[in-house]
Amino acid sequence: MKLSIDLLEKRAVEALNVCLNRVSFLKIEEIRRHTFPEGVPPILMVKIAHPGGVKYLMLEVMGNGQPRLARQAVNQLLRHRDLFHDVYGVFVAPYISEKSAEICNREAMGYLDLAGNCRLCFDEIYIEQEGKPNVFTKKRDLRSLYSPRAERILRVLLNNPKKVWKIQELAKEAQVSLGQVSNVKKLLFDREWIKTEKNGFFLNTPESLLKEWSENYSFEKSRITDYYSLKDVNEIETELAALCNRKGSLYALTCFSGAARLAPTVRYQKAFAYIEEKEEDITWQLGLRKVTSGANLSLLSPYDQGVFSGSYETHGVRIASPVQIYLDLNCFPGRGEEAAQALLNQGILT
Repeated sequence: MKLSIDLLEKRAVEALNVCLNRVSFLKIEEIRRHTFPEGVPPILMVKIAHPGGVKYLMLEVMGNGQPRLARQAVNQLLRHRDLFHDVYGVFVAPYISEKSAEICNREAMGYLDLAGNCRLCFDEIYIEQEGKPNVFTKKRDLRSLYSPRAERILRVLLNNPKKVWKIQELAKEAQVSLGQVSNVKKLLFDREWIKTEKNGFFLNTPESLLKEWSENYSFEKSRITDYYSLKDVNEIETELAALCNRKGSLYALTCFSGAARLAPTVRYQKAFAYIEEKEEDITWQLGLRKVTSGANLSLLSPYDQGVFSGSYETHGVRIASPVQIYLDLNCFPGRGEEAAQALLNQGILT
């Protein structure tokens, strides 16, 4: 739920009180709202008493703490600081990420969020709290960025991390609407993960995008069915590929099966593949038996066709894109994460 500015300011003052209470001799004496000409957001001026005298804190309160908006708030505070004598600027938002905090630190501005994270440094007073989880996670924001249609756009961007895109071209490549691309572009822009130039826009921190996506991705979004075959994993993969090629069925090896063709670092005893074909048409021809344990093949019915984006043939079999393989591997703690890191080390985003 989006908080009104009045409620945000009220919560900001409450959070500031909690932060200042860490130092027994600090006391809020006065709070007033300072307005500016139309178009410039108001600020809160907070008068703080301490043994050395008084200090005015200038709070820029915003409903979003993404890096682009943090930079905007800091620039606004820098402009306001020229108008007031001896004030300390503080950026306040529901949640302030590590990158947003760095933006504040570089300009000697304080920050404070409603989760309890803060950094205030003025008049020989230093208060810092970090590591509080984001209790104000923008679930709607994450749902918008990591919905199946939006993920099609992310795959195209990450599969071509150096390319400069125009909205129309990206929409065509990802097979989504222009509006969908515009929405995703804005969400990435707020995170400062893309840069724009006269010819279009491009990813400037693909690693950050892939990291957050992997944290919000589940291998189990696709329907997974486990099978057992008397043959070994390599034979299963080869025969599956040959059968799908004969039938003209879309498929792609993923997880450990895909990683073995790109960065073979771990041994594996189970094959993984996305298939578009009805499983029954594949499994009986391969002599597979459905099992609940002891499987050596997992077939995935994809939650969206986007999982095939960027797939390609190598050594006679089709594998999913390195980005898709990375996402799937990261859902397996331990060996899966190790294999995913090996893909990154091979430079899949360069």
